[in-house]
Parts: sequence; C-alpha cells; structure tokens
Amino acid sequence: MTLAPPRPDVGRARTTGPDSEPLAEPNASAPRPPAPPPEHYQRYHIDTRHMPDRADLPTRFRVEVNRFELAKLLFKEIREYWGDWDVVLSRPCVYGVFSGPVGGFAPRPHLCVGCLRCTIQHPEAVTIRRNPQWQAWGDEYLKPAMVETLQQEAALGAVPVKGQGYRGRMGGPGWDGIWTDMSEIVRPTRDGIHGRETISTVVDLGAKPMYLRFDAAGMPAGETPAVSQVQLPMVLDMPPVHAMTPTIAAIWAATAHDLQTLALLPLRVMREEGLSGSQLVPVVGPGLGDPAGLAELARAPRMVEITDAALADEVRAAAPAAQVALRLPFAPGWRDALLGAIAQGLRVIHLTADYHGRGDGAFIRDLVIEAHTLLVEQGLRDQVTLIGGGGVVMAEHVPKAIICGLDAVSLDTPLLLALQFQPDGSMESRETARFVAPPGLEGDTDWGVQRLKNLCCAWRDQLLEILGAMGIREVRRLRGELGRAMFQEDLQREAFGGIDGFGD
Repeated sequence: MTLAPPRPDVGRARTTGPDSEPLAEPNASAPRPPAPPPEHYQRYHIDTRHMPDRADLPTRFRVEVNRFELAKLLFKEIREYWGDWDVVLSRPCVYGVFSGPVGGFAPRPHLCVGCLRCTIQHPEAVTIRRNPQWQAWGDEYLKPAMVETLQQEAALGAVPVKGQGYRGRMGGPGWDGIWTDMSEIVRPTRDGIHGRETISTVVDLGAKPMYLRFDAAGMPAGETPAVSQVQLPMVLDMPPVHAMTPTIAAIWAATAHDLQTLALLPLRVMREEGLSGSQLVPVVGPGLGDPAGLAELARAPRMVEITDAALADEVRAAAPAAQVALRLPFAPGWRDALLGAIAQGLRVIHLTADYHGRGDGAFIRDLVIEAHTLLVEQGLRDQVTLIGGGGVVMAEHVPKAIICGLDAVSLDTPLLLALQFQPDGSMESRETARFVAPPGLEGDTDWGVQRLKNLCCAWRDQLLEILGAMGIREVRRLRGELGRAMFQEDLQREAFGGIDGFGD
C-alpha cells in the first residue's frame, strides 16, 4: 500500500502552544505514552482466501495390485495368525493407501508417496509405477513436483509445509547452485511475516540520476528522478502467445491492481479489450502494437515497454508522461545493446531469457551477474533499473535473482501453472509454449485473480523469511549482495581444488 505523505506535525515535537507560549518540558522520569501511528498509514497486505483447484492433478504413482496374489496372502495370514486380529488387519502402508473399505482390492493412489515399503514386503502382490500423466505436468526444466508446489501455494496462499524435511538435492545446476546465507543470529526479531518488525518489499522503477544540476535561476536542469514504486519486486510478464485470451488479460490487469504491482500486456490486446490503468504496462513492438495506439488508451500508462530502442522517440511523443522501458533478450550482442540503450536515455531495462532460463549460451543467473557487474564497472548501476525474467519458477528463485543483481523479477510460466494450465509439450519460449486451459476458466476472472494473489502472497512470505533471517529490513538492500550467497562451484573448488581428478 502506498504510504500517504505525513502531516507536517506528525513525528515532529511541538515547542510552542497555540498562543506561541512555550510548552512545559515533559518529566523525563515519567513513562511516555506510545506515539500514535500516522492517520493514513496502512501496512501492505495481500488478502488471501482458499481457492480450491478446478481439477485434481494426476497422482504421482500408479498402485497396481494383483488381486489373486493379494487374496492368497490374506488367506495365508488368516490361517497363520488366527485370533491375532491386529496382525491380520494390519496394512503395509502408514500413509493409508490400502486402508480403504476393501483394503488393497481398491487402493487409494493419491495417498502414495513412493516409499516402496509395500513392494519390498509383498513384491508378488503390489507394484508401484510412476504415473505418465503426472509426468506430463511439466517439462525438462519445470518439474511436475514444482508444479504441484505452485498449485498448492495458489490454492492456500501460504508457505507450503509438508513436515518431511527437505528431500531434494543440496545443489545442482542453475538456481540450485546458490545457497543463501541465512544466519538468524543476525537479528531474529526482524520477522515481517509475524509482524514484529516491518520488512519492506517496495522497489523503485525508473530513472535515478547520481546528482542533480540546477540552472542560474535555481531550477533543475538535465535529468531528474522519475521513479515509480511497486509494492512487490515481482511483475507479471506477458502471457505466452498461445495462452493470450481476453480472460487472461483481465486476470492479469485485476491481479496487478490488487497487488499494487505491474502487469505487462501487448498494446494490441489492451486496445481490443479496453484495458488501461497505471498498473498496466503496454508492450509496443512488431506484432504487439504500434506506438500511435498509446493515445487511444482511456488512461495514460506510467510505463511503456518497447522491444526495439529505435521506438523510444515515438513512444515519448505518444505518451510523454510515461517511463520508457526496453525489453532486451539475452541474445548475442546484448551487452552493447544494454550500454547503447542507457546512452540513449533509457533507464528501465527488462532482461529476458527463455522459459528455461537460457540465453546467449548461459543460464540467466550468470547472465544477470554479468549485466550487473558490467553496469557497476561503467558507473551506471545506480542510475538504472534492471528487471529480469525467464527461468524464475519457484519462490526461492526470486531472492536469488535479486542477489545476482536484479531490482525486480518478471513472472511468466508459474502464473499459468497456478491457474492450472496444463503444459502441452516443452515450455521453452513465449512463442512456442502450448497449454491446455482448465475447465470453466473462460469468463471467470475472480477465481484466477485470487489464485495469483495467493501465489504472490506465498512467494512474498518466503522472501520475507529470507530477508528476516539475513537481518535485512528492505528488499532494495538485497540487490547485488553477492556476499549474501554461496555458490556451489566456488565451495567445491575451495574444498576439492587440490585433489587430483577434481573437475575431470
């Protein structure tokens, strides 16, 4: 929630009364009442509500029971353990897969966690297999288990807790190669989730010159700050081409309004659907919309994104009050294009990789670090806002991307998966990704908006957990703090670099 400017007398001690008489000095030993909060202050909050799935995900495993062998096993146990009914009626599954009314003759595979205890004890009667239908809910990058987590967050709006501890790998490629430094010794009371201290997730987008110039009359001359704030370091990126429908556009617009962040939509779609507002960023470029169409929007946007720096002057002429952002893919030549755009006066750069986080032969993590370092070396980093997207599919990827050097992150495929869009093949790029919409979504924006709000709330809570554990009070201070992260390859090199065969 944007904070209203404080009144002149708020937070300032009064030394004179209404008739300019000095007020009596307060008794230093007397307890002072707590200062009242500013009248217009409201702490930022995302309203969450349980929003159940429209369709259940397929089960992870198929439980196949040989009923003839199961019947033989039951008769054998009844004969051997007659009278010991606790043994006879026991089930080889603590999760209840075989605890239905007729036991294993009608197993309940949605309860199976794949522990394989039943197959080890009774291999002749039970077989556990992976469900290929469940495997189809993902691709080689975004795994079905990640999709399951996303949908749980979208349904509940809470941090997913399974009570089983972390069962994944302790490292790996991409974002899994970063470990965050979260020592709660720093300041454990700085906990934004439980309200003991406020942790800000506000980020500034726009031009931030290093100094101001003034003319002889004392008026600002040259570049001046042109910054807008959003309450989350997350913006909603354009949906894939195949999923761009009027309902999705309406969901994006309403979600960004409620979250007080930004949603990127093609200008062409905004004009066709009559959408406008300060929370919407029209994207201009070939196939997306012509700059002249900006004048037809009901409300002038505060930011316009272009796909080619050559369109900047046309956009400034059509929407003079809007900040101009450049969408810059991580393709060969992006470094020169980045510096050239800044020299041209563009101060918001949206760096994009494909949906698997790949671009210019590297992963987005390394590319963002390179872009951030390049701007630091050129003395330009604090003047520019970097937004990045592609390959950010889990909550922990957001703080890791900010640590690598981004100011804010753009979300793409996780939003559709939170809405239960089923992937149809590999989700590699915006142009080629295909999805199957869930039943009953068309025309129902309320369900979709609440699902995305739930997802963003869960992700924000996990971001607050990391900030609180690091002792950081605002997310802006996390940007580029590479010292807050440990990189797996560096630790391995330090530990095993002197051992023969390491790195072979």
